[in-house]
Order: sequence, then C-alpha cells, then structure tokens
Amino acid sequence: MIERPETKYAAFEPIPNEERQWPSRRIEAPPSWCSVDLRDGNQALVEPMGFERKRRLFEALVAMGFREIEVGFPAAAEVEFDFVRRLIQEDRVPDDVWIQVLTQARDELIDRTMDSLVGSGRAILHLYNSTSTLQRRVVFGVDRAGCRQIAVDGARRVKARARDMDDDIVLEYSPESFTGTELDFAVEICEAVMDVWQPTPERPMILNLPATVEMATPNVFADQIEVFGRRIQGRDCVRLSVHPHNDRGTAVAAAELAVMAGADRVEGTLFGNGERTGNVDIVTLALNLYSQGVDPGLVIDDIDELVRLATHCTRLPVHPRHPYAGELVYTAFSGSHQDAIKKGFAAMAESGQRDWAVPYLPIDPADLGRSYEAVVRINSQSGKGGVAYVMEAESGLRLPRGLQIALSKRVQAEAEAQEAELGFAEIDAIFRAAFVDVEGPVAFEGYESRAEAGGECVLSSHVRVDGVATRWEGRGHGPLEAFVAALNRELGAGVRVVDYHEHGLGEGADAVAVAYVAIRDGSGETRWGVARDANIVSATLEAVVVAVNAARAAQPKGDAEPAAA
Repeated sequence: MIERPETKYAAFEPIPNEERQWPSRRIEAPPSWCSVDLRDGNQALVEPMGFERKRRLFEALVAMGFREIEVGFPAAAEVEFDFVRRLIQEDRVPDDVWIQVLTQARDELIDRTMDSLVGSGRAILHLYNSTSTLQRRVVFGVDRAGCRQIAVDGARRVKARARDMDDDIVLEYSPESFTGTELDFAVEICEAVMDVWQPTPERPMILNLPATVEMATPNVFADQIEVFGRRIQGRDCVRLSVHPHNDRGTAVAAAELAVMAGADRVEGTLFGNGERTGNVDIVTLALNLYSQGVDPGLVIDDIDELVRLATHCTRLPVHPRHPYAGELVYTAFSGSHQDAIKKGFAAMAESGQRDWAVPYLPIDPADLGRSYEAVVRINSQSGKGGVAYVMEAESGLRLPRGLQIALSKRVQAEAEAQEAELGFAEIDAIFRAAFVDVEGPVAFEGYESRAEAGGECVLSSHVRVDGVATRWEGRGHGPLEAFVAALNRELGAGVRVVDYHEHGLGEGADAVAVAYVAIRDGSGETRWGVARDANIVSATLEAVVVAVNAARAAQPKGDAEPAAA
C-alpha cells in the first residue's frame, strides 16, 4: 500500500441535500424485486450457464416469487438469444412473470434484442448507455449532448420496433455508471428518454439507477436517489429502480437506504453473484426485511436447498459465514454463546412468547429450514457442523452437507463407543476409511476424452476390474455422465450420481482438486466417495469408483453381484 493514498485517490463529493428525509424513514413494505441472475450473474461466471442450468434457475426464481427476471443479453451471443427464444417458444414463462432483456443503445443490437422478444406477450426491454464523466471522456469521447443523443436514438429505435410488435413492451432505461454521473445530467438524460417514450401513470416506464461501480458510502447513494426522485419530471410516470454493485462491500446497505430514499424496485442476484465483488444480494435484503417484521414477498423457507441450487447453477460456493445462508451462521463455537442460546430457547419455550428473542440469533433458523447446532468440541454430542469445521480447519476439506451428515454419524458412533472426545487424527482416520481409501473390485487408472460436434463428450477410461485391466467407453453431456454410463453398462450397477461438489486445495505447484461424489444404486442407499488429483476430472472419476466400491462392500456377502457383467 502506498504511503500517501491522498495523492492518488480523491474523496467522493457529498450530494447537497438540504431537504433530506430518508434517515428518519423505515421500510414497511418490500420493493419490487428483479432478479438479474441469468444475465448479470451469468456473464460474471467463469463457466456461463448452459440452457438446462439457466432453465432450472429461472424456474426456481419464479417459484420464489420473482415477477420480473432479466433472462439474458440476446445480442451478446447466439446462446443468449436462443435461451430467450426457447423460453418463449416452449411457453415456459408464466402469465404473471415479465421477462427482461438487456441491450446497449445501438441500432443493430436493439434490433437483435427486439427479435428475441417476438411472441413474448409482454416483456421489459432494458436499454442502457454509459453516462459517467469518466466513461464519456475515456471510453466514448463524447460530450453531454452526444451522450444524450445516444440514449434518445436508442429509445426511438425501441419505440419504433415496439409499434410493429403484438407484444406489450415496457421500456427500462439505465444511465449506466449513474454513481459517477453528474446528478443534473442524470436527470436530463432520463427526462430526454421519457420524452421519447411518453410514459403515463397508468403505463409507467422504469428508470434504473445503477451503482455500476460503488464509489461512495451508502448514505451518499441514498442522497443521489432521493435528490433524483425529487427533481425528475413526471415522477408518477416512472418506477424508480436501483441496481447496486458491491465494490465497497456495502451494496446491501446502499440498497436499503435507497429504498428509504424512494426507490420502488431493486435489481440483484441470489447471494450477490456478479462481476467484480458482485451485485447486491437479494436473499440478504429480503431476510433483513423479514427480521424486521416485513414480509419480503419472496419464498425463502428452505435456505439449504436454495444454496444447493445456486451452487449447482453457478458453480460458485456460498461462504460458510454468508448472512442467513452460510453453513455455519447458526453454529456457536464459543461456550458462552452456546449457553446463552440454549437459555434463550428455554426461556421462549417456558413463556410461550411469540416474539423472537434468542441471544446471538437475529432470526429463527427454523423459518429457513435450518436448525441450531452448538459446536464446542467433537464428542458424542457434536453435530455435523463441528465435524465439518474441524475437517476444514485442519485439512482444508470443505465437506458437502450430505457427506457431513454421513461422516458425523460415524464419528458420533466412535465417540460413543470410546466415551471420549475425538481429535482430528481420529476423525480423519474414520473419514479416510469410509470415503477415501475404500478397496473394492474397481480401480480407476486414467482417461482420455474428446468432444463430438454436437457437444457430446466421449470418454475412454482405463480401469481394473478384479485386477484385470480393461477400457470402458461412454458418452454423455460431460466426463462424469459418460463415465457413469460406461460403468453401468459394464457392471450392471444401476448407479446414478445424486450429489457432486469440488474445490481446490493448496496453491501453486502443490495445488490439487478435491471431488466429492454421492451415488445411489438399486439398494436406495447413498454412498459417498472422495478423491483428489491435480486434474479435477480424474479426481471426480476416482471419487465415483470409491463410492461404487463402498456400495459393493456394504452388500451382504450372499447378495454381492459379480464385478463384471
């Protein structure tokens, strides 16, 4: 860090707001929510979602109660355009849901985007151009007038195209980089777009004010929103929306204060996924409201399932200390915390009171489908959270929830048998014996793969079955599916993968990938396998083999099937 940051960075100037009202307000009703997981969140992923993952996430967002969902950037890529078309053509959009698509204010991009919406019935066309002083000077080389003309021309193009469509198109306009735009110019350019679109109180348009880059403290953003709302002409003809990013780590606070300052609508993502440090986290925002006695209008009654869904679709983890959703947020490691929480539960049970009042727990975990686990030491009374904590702290392994449960049962049984506490070495030995070093009829030795023209994976795997070297070939949407297909064909195993997780371990030349795979076969039992390798695919396939061997070892001897078909 340089010694004199004041020579390199300038403080953000406060917004003059002598009529400031927002600090004394309280949020008594939720804003309108718009999920941008499928667009903003998706474009921030290392591995963007394909159709099936996007479809699954879209359906989950609908089930949660989102009625406005930004589903893509159709002009950016063919896969984006195709996803919007399939949603419409396959009639996947409920009648009470508005899909939203994003486009820059350029004619050819607008036309492509409008083409994607044909037959939608109704949709939101989200138009934007960057308006900040920095972007005008450095990126576009235009003055205010030139920037305003870009927005006006874009709005005219959208309006002209909308006239020729049978679909109800609502315009949303974003002066991108709003936080770095002079407030008077933000009002000016938005009013210019309104002059083109001619919204009314009965048919309002959306003005979205994004903190594309979070540049100041949340109170400054609230002042920007309040002053903008006061100055804009035809305020009753617009829905005022905000789209906070999290560069300073205060997006949730900024969004809450913006709603207090008059914002009607919030755009964000589940758990804050998005570019750089992410978008505002709608789950946290919604549950903050819930904790204050306000119905957020979203269904979040199984937080673990929501985490699993988001993790599956984005292939990004949710931090164990993430507000409300983290795996450890309802677990106390301190003995004094554990004692206070237990006494709080007991006091509520004895008094029969309805108002939630338990020390250290701002919300009842049961409302989100969670339970409280106090973990101080690993003994016969310890839960999966404590075992998982020790495993991660000592070995770096981040066990999936299902594996935590499976391991904790074995640890608890051993602790009960010994009538003693178990240290990490003992827990690790139990873990390895049950889920890593499992001997059996199958041994994985390597693979080669290739992708067919249609995207199908063809996997050739080298295995030993009862000591005999052989080669299996399978096909699927990826290496894992292809391997399981070959395994089932060769062994008649009837195996299916029911859970999968991965993460890196170590750094630099010592880094390896760890894969956790859960399978289920005809017995109905779930078996876990864990493996590590420098190659994540090798680790995954090895983990499948470990789980298969564990399943075979658990079969009664008389019921054991031959290893090879």
